[in-house]
Amino acid sequence: MKNIDSYTHLRGESIFVDDLMIRQDALIGLCFDAPKANGRIVQVDYSKAEAIEGVVRIFTYKDVLGENQIGGIIPDEPLWAEDEVHFWGQPIAFIVATSEAIAKKARVLIEIEIEEFPVITTAKEAKEKGSFINAPRSFNLGDTKSSFKDCDYVFEGETFSNGQEHLYLETQGCYVEPKENGDIKITSSTQGPTQVQKTAAKVLGIPMHKIEVDVTRLGGGFGGKEDQATPWAVMAAVAVQYLNRPVKYILNRHDDLRMTGKRHPYTSFFKIGLTKDLKIHAFEVEFLQNSGAAADLSPAIAERTLFHATNSYFIPNVQTTVYSCKTNLPPNTAFRGFGGPQGMFVIESAIAAAADNMGIDKSNIQECNLLVENNEFSYGQIATEVQAVKAWQTAKEKFNLEALQKETNNFNTVNFQTKKGISVMPIAFGISFTNTPMNHARALIHIYQDGSVGVSTGAVEMGQSVNTKMLQVAQDILGISADKLKLETTNTTRVANTSPTAASSTADLNGKAVEMACTNLIKRLQKIASNLLSKEPENISFSENFVWIDAKKTTLTWGEVIAQAMLERVSLSENAHYATPIINFDKTKEKGHPFAYHVYGTAITSVTLDCLHGTYEIDAVHIIHDFGKSMNLGIDIGQVEGALAQGIGWMTMEEIAYSSDGKLLSNALSTYKVPDIFSAAKKVTVLPLETEGNSMAIKKSKAVGEPPLMYGIGTYFAIQHAVKSFNKNHKLQFNAPFTPEKVLMSLYEK
Repeated sequence: MKNIDSYTHLRGESIFVDDLMIRQDALIGLCFDAPKANGRIVQVDYSKAEAIEGVVRIFTYKDVLGENQIGGIIPDEPLWAEDEVHFWGQPIAFIVATSEAIAKKARVLIEIEIEEFPVITTAKEAKEKGSFINAPRSFNLGDTKSSFKDCDYVFEGETFSNGQEHLYLETQGCYVEPKENGDIKITSSTQGPTQVQKTAAKVLGIPMHKIEVDVTRLGGGFGGKEDQATPWAVMAAVAVQYLNRPVKYILNRHDDLRMTGKRHPYTSFFKIGLTKDLKIHAFEVEFLQNSGAAADLSPAIAERTLFHATNSYFIPNVQTTVYSCKTNLPPNTAFRGFGGPQGMFVIESAIAAAADNMGIDKSNIQECNLLVENNEFSYGQIATEVQAVKAWQTAKEKFNLEALQKETNNFNTVNFQTKKGISVMPIAFGISFTNTPMNHARALIHIYQDGSVGVSTGAVEMGQSVNTKMLQVAQDILGISADKLKLETTNTTRVANTSPTAASSTADLNGKAVEMACTNLIKRLQKIASNLLSKEPENISFSENFVWIDAKKTTLTWGEVIAQAMLERVSLSENAHYATPIINFDKTKEKGHPFAYHVYGTAITSVTLDCLHGTYEIDAVHIIHDFGKSMNLGIDIGQVEGALAQGIGWMTMEEIAYSSDGKLLSNALSTYKVPDIFSAAKKVTVLPLETEGNSMAIKKSKAVGEPPLMYGIGTYFAIQHAVKSFNKNHKLQFNAPFTPEKVLMSLYEK
């Protein structure tokens, strides 16, 4: 099935929050935020702003009728600041006016006095000062304390991976309408409709059933709208609660950049021990996560870092510890990969450091330590259906790795100003929410009297084509043409208590629920058809809008069966609930089986480096990816290509910068660079790994949203290889992104 949104996207007809027709009496909201990163609010004077004609009201924490708290995992984040501010951009007040221009005019007239406190911007400084979000966590396997003495080689080092701006095309936004009897409808650009509903109810002091949250689609999310879409919708809901008029709030790009969190920067310290046969015998890491000023999703992201700290390698002795460090930056949040990429970057850096010191190719160590069947992860899960070696060997053979390496070395021998680099990047990424209770979903299917079908799920469409996959599942089971199916908006009234669209699990969870609901409906319709045809129900199936008996098409149509079901008063609606079986995790022991399955793959990256300027081009990325039995290869390959580009951007050019007093410096597209067509890989090849898939994946089609982002890490090490080929004195640094400025300095260091 083609992406069902392609036609309206291309024509500019797809509806996003900012496209909604709003009521004539609708008002516009705008947030007033902190101009300092840490301090006590001495006073705020709203009088000049309030005096402007067209300003209806300015809301603060004093207007909250419920609880002024939006923190999810840890209740440590007020909706609006009360006595203190803890990051530059923290919401203090909400201006509601008759137009955006009037609201902006009012915002600059608000006068605030803040007694400034010392500012912490780095995780290192936070740890030194004992500033943490929560207690540290550790995963352990074997005994690293004694195992390093058995190693022939031991190396230590430090890494840094910077944050990353989500830069979704559609900024954060919402439109909130009052309904009768105090009910409120929120149309939000959110990955977590239930989170918006739950938080709004808490802040407004009303039950959840009084709030309906509706999502048509997002113009991109990447994790940035999982939790951080919530405050804007709640602010507008507070205003609606008082004014009984609709309020619309769409953040402009600068406000969005300034006030929202990013991918977490990590500073990490590793120790790796190997034996003479290149086996990694012991590995220790201390991760310092820069969480920002409040928890947001940092504890869960830190946990995911631990889960993926050894990537696709088996290491018998592991100790990994993560500290969520509290700083005076906007609370950092979910981003595609959810802490996994930060963990993988460290193990890949440790292997690179070991290989450099031992004078061997990094890929030799990688290949020696790949996971095999029944290996144990540091969190206790036993690896099954492992594809790590197969993916590596397939990439090695399909793309002729030895020839590519030889070609690279030959080029570097005869060229001085230009050097080539090559790297191999294997991945193993677990699929499921690591918080076990979140692994569930529901679907509601209505078959209407004319045989058309409405499909409602908890999945949010945000460009990943999950809606298309949901319709594929329904079409396959019901046996009807696509034109009879409609995917409804994601709505908390139709499908309640949903988990956010995240963790690469949305298609699996919601798809399984759709599968269950449709299967139950088909069982009822088989009985109807069996009576009409005088055949046993088990011999009846539906395909191409007709009833089939023993794989032979009859003249009885889908529509006729539906009409008969109506006459017999048979229910043509079905609600199904799916919860992932088997998975579990005991946080008191830090052991369990948290993932339904793993996704594997291998990427080979080649780059060419201009050693005069420090600039580079990515010549090719060749990927073997474990799609399982892909139910839509076109969509899935598109996801791999997009994730790869985003991973390359994180590793090479996207550099978040804050001043020492906590002000965002990379606050515009002139100061923050994302990959464009000129920085994309010249050639990207994505081939599916031949496997049987996994029954825990929908239709055995494995999740594809997050795992491919990690292929971009390979670009860092390909560039590093090229730098080392030019400057033999270069001491490997592991500081991402590897921008042309850093490359140039590395090329000429002595």
